[in-house]
Amino acid sequence: MKKGIIIGITLVLMLSFPGIYSQSLKLGHINTQELLALMPESDSAQAKLQKSAKSLQDELEQMQIELNKKYQDYQAKMSTYSDLIKQTKEAELQDMNQRIQQFQTTAEQDIQKQRTEIFQPVLDKAKKAISEIAKENKFTYIYDTSTGGLVYWSDESVDILPLVKKKLGLADKPKAALPPVK
Repeated sequence: MKKGIIIGITLVLMLSFPGIYSQSLKLGHINTQELLALMPESDSAQAKLQKSAKSLQDELEQMQIELNKKYQDYQAKMSTYSDLIKQTKEAELQDMNQRIQQFQTTAEQDIQKQRTEIFQPVLDKAKKAISEIAKENKFTYIYDTSTGGLVYWSDESVDILPLVKKKLGLADKPKAALPPVK
């Protein structure tokens, strides 16, 4: 929302004072998602994240199997239990179910934190290359078209993805899709 307002104000100013801003502003755009998909560091970061997620998923599945076994055992023997034992077993099952839910919530938060930590160096490298290209080519603004915040750019806007790819040595690598960030 904030980015859209800034873009809107910039465009209004440029249209209001075309003589002033057309000489001093040089606009560019880049699809950072496409850039990140091309970077080999993204592949290794994604593999590392998937390995961690698999480990947590396996643990969650083991906990669920254990709960299911205890529940089946409880149902099979329920008619032989006294009221006190039934209450104790039911409380134990509820507690176990709550622990599983808490584990799942914590695991999701942990994966999100790991995603941020693992991909930060990749993002930093991309951002540095974009900044260097922008400075070298005297761009005033570079808009990220992958965020959906920009709905129009003129033919004068320069897509700097080829320049950044060249700087990072990615010019010949075919496109690959990154999974959406959750």
